[in-house]
Amino acid sequence: MPIKIPNTLPAAETLKKENIFFMTEGRATTQDIRPLRILLLNLMPTKIATETQFCRLLSNTPIQIEIELIHTHTHVSKNTSAEHMLAFYKTFDDIKNQNFDGLLITGAPVENMPFEEVEYWDEVCEIMEWSKTHVTNTVHVCWGAQAGLYYHYGINKVQLDKKLSGVYLHKREDDMSDYLRGMADMFYIPHSRNTTVLREDIEKIPELEILASSDEAGVFFVKSKNDRQIFIMGHPEYDSETLNNEYVRDLEAGINPEIPANYYPDNDPTKKPVNLWRSQASLIYINWINHVYQETPYSLEDIK
Repeated sequence: MPIKIPNTLPAAETLKKENIFFMTEGRATTQDIRPLRILLLNLMPTKIATETQFCRLLSNTPIQIEIELIHTHTHVSKNTSAEHMLAFYKTFDDIKNQNFDGLLITGAPVENMPFEEVEYWDEVCEIMEWSKTHVTNTVHVCWGAQAGLYYHYGINKVQLDKKLSGVYLHKREDDMSDYLRGMADMFYIPHSRNTTVLREDIEKIPELEILASSDEAGVFFVKSKNDRQIFIMGHPEYDSETLNNEYVRDLEAGINPEIPANYYPDNDPTKKPVNLWRSQASLIYINWINHVYQETPYSLEDIK
């Protein structure tokens, strides 16, 4: 079964053009099945692009998925219209009395700030605490992963000497993990960040396990041993052009960025990037959905 999304969500038209199987709310109501309920806390400024990226990945499983979008009420999006936010987004107060099979916490462009100085930090902390009793499994992505490791385990991020931007080779560190089922021993994933979390700090926490890493980009995939939390340091959800858009944006801002590594053919920004990570990104989220499907109770009220 495909992902169920609102009939008029902009992602629907994009997914239709890509021949990706999704289901509108109207058709989904005709099926006698309990879909997995996935909550997406979208902290990215490019909300519509991020919605589409995650909907694309979540649509690749045979399980019907119902996605709910939320944003922080403590921050007003400057890059997405108020009409879009009102039409498709709720706040935490709207859903806090509900339970969900899965939660996705995206990255955010605030990584150079101390966590406590982020405008919506207290609200994100409230959501992460709530997730421990209302969500079967939570995926934290990029800044969301750093925030989750800091909040739940006290591991702070570390500033990099320069921005990590590009597509990097990774290796599996656990051949038996359900989350990496079907993935190659070596695989590429995009990264775009100015901070990192050190391996030695993660290894000090007995409740955490590293599943995949990169010699250049560092730790990539971490899970809690109770299988309730996942931390993904990169951006497997990125489109082929996302790093290019960020590179051009930084050029126009006068930041003088380095060319994203292993991204453009011949390292030439005038050439169209080649997507080296699409299949691995799909597997990551297919495996996550399948894991949630196996572990979540039929009655969401039984999540504890």
